[in-house]
Amino acid sequence: MAELKAKFTAASVEDFIAQVENPRRRDDAKVVAALMAKISGEPATMWGPSIIGFGRYHYRYASGHEGDAPVVGFSPRKANLVLYFAGDEPGYSERLARLGKHKASKACVYVNRLSDRDPDVLREMIQVTIDTTRARYPG
Repeated sequence: MAELKAKFTAASVEDFIAQVENPRRRDDAKVVAALMAKISGEPATMWGPSIIGFGRYHYRYASGHEGDAPVVGFSPRKANLVLYFAGDEPGYSERLARLGKHKASKACVYVNRLSDRDPDVLREMIQVTIDTTRARYPG
């Protein structure tokens, strides 16, 4: 089975954010980290070299693949800010339509400027992802 790349690490989230080159992306990362921490009630932790996650759950698929992952998270990448959501919950497409300019894949939302997003929709997306993930993977 393939080795998971995004494993929990003890690396400093503050140090990682401080090293983000783009000042706007660095500021956006601070805002998203504070928002996700407040909504989740969990501290920010590093997952692999570049993902900031909040909370933790263990998953096991029918294929036998299993591992741990953050309940919700993001990554301040060079090209854009990547937000990781549970992309299969009801209403996901509708919330994306209300979010503002972005690109999206199944569970990743890519934004260039956090200031161009609807903050209420962002908070809603974070909360729904937390609720969905915790219900799907209790304990």
